[in-house]
Amino acid sequence: MSNMIKHSVPRALLLGIALAAAPVAMAADLKIGYVNTGRLLEESPQARVAQQALESEFMPRQRELASQQKALQEKSDKLKREAAVMSEADRTKSERELREGERDLARRFNELQEDANLRRNEEFGKVQRTLLQEVQAYARVNGFQLVVSDGVLFAAEAVDITAQVVAAIKAKAPAAPAPKN
Repeated sequence: MSNMIKHSVPRALLLGIALAAAPVAMAADLKIGYVNTGRLLEESPQARVAQQALESEFMPRQRELASQQKALQEKSDKLKREAAVMSEADRTKSERELREGERDLARRFNELQEDANLRRNEEFGKVQRTLLQEVQAYARVNGFQLVVSDGVLFAAEAVDITAQVVAAIKAKAPAAPAPKN
């Protein structure tokens, strides 16, 4: 029994050393890349298309709210100018209408913000999933074993593949429509 333990300990030690050395040997062949997701989102055609779609989707409501805000400001200015010559009942009625209009505007503005945030999250979630697939495809084609992103404290330019990934994405993407004025 003790003879078996005597021979097993050196074998186990030798096996442990061999296993510990294996990752070092494998690391020499490891190809690692880093992608700056913020930059990828800024420069990708998919993100630009999503941003333009959101702007065009919500622009009519924004214009309508701006128009309503302007009308309320004009009402407020008129009330301030004419308050001294108005009857008490007319002034009270105008003040109430102004407050109701301001509450309605604030409510509609909040609804717009909530709707826009919800749609932005939906659209950019789709964009992020698409970009993740693009990064993975780029990594496979170019032989990367590891590509890291968020949470990196430092990445040397030699491992930063963001520009190459952006170029590959732009090459695959259909031409973006001209911006509307």
